[in-house]
Amino acid sequence: MVLLCNSVTALATENLNALTLKKALELTLAHNPQLFRYRFTTEALTAQKQNNSFRPALALELEVENFAGSGANEGFESAETTLALSSVIELGGKRQARLSYADARLNQAKWEQQAETLDVLGKLTELYIEGLATQANMQLAKESLALSKSLLNTVKIRSARGATPEAEVMRAHAALTRSEIRLATLQAKFERQQILLARFWGETSVSFDMLEGSLFNFGTTTSFEQLYARIQKSPAIQVLASEARIRDAQITLARANGSSDLSWRAGIKRFEETGDSAFVAGLSIPLFSGKRNSGEVKTALAQRNAVDYAKKDQLLQLHARLFESWSLRKQSIAAINLTQKSAIPALEKALKLTTEGFEHGRYRYLDLIAAQEELLASKQALIDAATTALVSQAVIEKLTSEALNP
Repeated sequence: MVLLCNSVTALATENLNALTLKKALELTLAHNPQLFRYRFTTEALTAQKQNNSFRPALALELEVENFAGSGANEGFESAETTLALSSVIELGGKRQARLSYADARLNQAKWEQQAETLDVLGKLTELYIEGLATQANMQLAKESLALSKSLLNTVKIRSARGATPEAEVMRAHAALTRSEIRLATLQAKFERQQILLARFWGETSVSFDMLEGSLFNFGTTTSFEQLYARIQKSPAIQVLASEARIRDAQITLARANGSSDLSWRAGIKRFEETGDSAFVAGLSIPLFSGKRNSGEVKTALAQRNAVDYAKKDQLLQLHARLFESWSLRKQSIAAINLTQKSAIPALEKALKLTTEGFEHGRYRYLDLIAAQEELLASKQALIDAATTALVSQAVIEKLTSEALNP
């Protein structure tokens, strides 16, 4: 099973309490309860196929006539005893049609399992990326907290010299409190994400403290046309293709069931009155069974035609979803590059100059606050754009069932 494993690159630093995406995927594949149910589905379908492979059973018949009656048929002296074998000869290829239908259902179960696996691992990857984003936001919140503490100290010093009103000291205290609340909120959010991650491999407790990975490793860019070509071979489409094969098998089976089966019977009859015996044989075939089955054939044909339109609709939906994710990833990466190269360096320099100017009385308190908030907002936008890019990449890989960075 191919899924994104390189969207989040492992950090070089080893940490015994850190979880990697690769490890999370392995644990999920090995222990996720949602994926195990397909094992039993396959077992059930295999057992049904085995039953469908059996030929009609032989029946042993014992029939006694003309006994325990009245007159000449009193007692068993005039009894006639028949011992016979009977069975059915299936016509119209019914057995092969049943086997083809069973094979089609097994094939569909295989593709459904792959599609379900991709869906589960895709959700895990998205949650992992969101966890990395929370970690990055926690780091940003710590940076904001450090700035708030530094600002409070600076304002207190200026206030002690009479250069800053006491009100600005109170505002700096409030800003520090907001930074502390922001950090605590993010820490609680990360704890919830840890529990949600552990749920994927069936655990209710967390054995890791952090997630390893980088939000800013996007790999190469693949054209939309190449990605869409992959989608047409993806498990999501193969499920519908296998559904079409099931409907074809149902049509064949319905037509086969319209063919009348031949019942036969052969045995030996003993006449107690004379002690003689004779062979008996018989054949029977139902009449007009084809007409009785025409409704079932029409139903199967209608269901088969519906699958073709469902496949077309699914392709249109996948095309729209793939293009949205591809476009979001492309746009986000472009925004990240510009922000990293231009916006953040400029804002960092502006904050440095504003801080120096504030300490010497050239800038107001509001000017310094604005410089800090603009820098923090740009870094927040950078984290958000990276998260969008990686989540979009995870969606692309789930849709195409191939990694963009193998």
